[in-house]
Amino acid sequence: MSSSIRLVIDCPDQVGLVAAVSAFLAAHHVSILEASHHTDRHLNRFFMRHEIDANSLSIDLEALKDAFSVLAEKYEMTWSLTHSATKQRMALLASHESHCLNDVLHRWHSDELHCDIPCIIGNHKSMEQYAKWYQVPFHYIDFKDKAAAFVKIEELLRQYEIDLVVLARFMQIVPASLCRAYAGRMINIHHSFLPSFAGARPYQQAYDRGVKLIGATCHYVTSDLDEGPIIEQEVMRISHSDSAQDMVRKGKRCEINALANGIRYHLEERVIICEHKTVVFD
Repeated sequence: MSSSIRLVIDCPDQVGLVAAVSAFLAAHHVSILEASHHTDRHLNRFFMRHEIDANSLSIDLEALKDAFSVLAEKYEMTWSLTHSATKQRMALLASHESHCLNDVLHRWHSDELHCDIPCIIGNHKSMEQYAKWYQVPFHYIDFKDKAAAFVKIEELLRQYEIDLVVLARFMQIVPASLCRAYAGRMINIHHSFLPSFAGARPYQQAYDRGVKLIGATCHYVTSDLDEGPIIEQEVMRISHSDSAQDMVRKGKRCEINALANGIRYHLEERVIICEHKTVVFD
């Protein structure tokens, strides 16, 4: 992976923002590799993501942050400057379905996902075999006492200093306290094209309605079940001849693609959350 610095900005929309940032970068002899902008006129907010050639910096990253903070304060920016080489620590939580877990592990193992995976947590012991194959520590959590189970999960996430939690078909409702602790840092894959067919058995719901498209939704987790900001969605056309079981089988392809893309966008800091929506610079 080429070495770069990511500048991500969210601020009130104002005339001269792009010019001000461009002038700052030019003054520090910075070479821009990728530039993305978006203005939400309804919210009157401006979003920006720049990928900068790390080798072009005339000063180190910490000094660049200090210098940029003056401009950021002037324009009331929420912002970050991070190095692409820095790996986030991602925990995977899974239940009895293995397809999303295996796909994420394969993409990580083949360096498609730039992160570390220090642990896998599961409420079914059968998931341990996949953790062993990829040589990732596995922790089985008994969910007979759900409150105690989530206390243990929180302890593990703190122990491993986790940056990002991914629910890879982890079929448990996350308590509000954990949602708050990892707000904007917990990703779920829902096997439905939200907001349609939220909750349990979405493929059966879709079959009962006779839909012609099924899909999957990758979204951030909030205390409102299946209503968090959407990062990515995948769809697939089906027909009247498909049974609910056919939809489950075909829908798995949507699930793994939506989740993989959503994780990658997050890891590459291409996602900005704004109220109940996201801006995704793909």
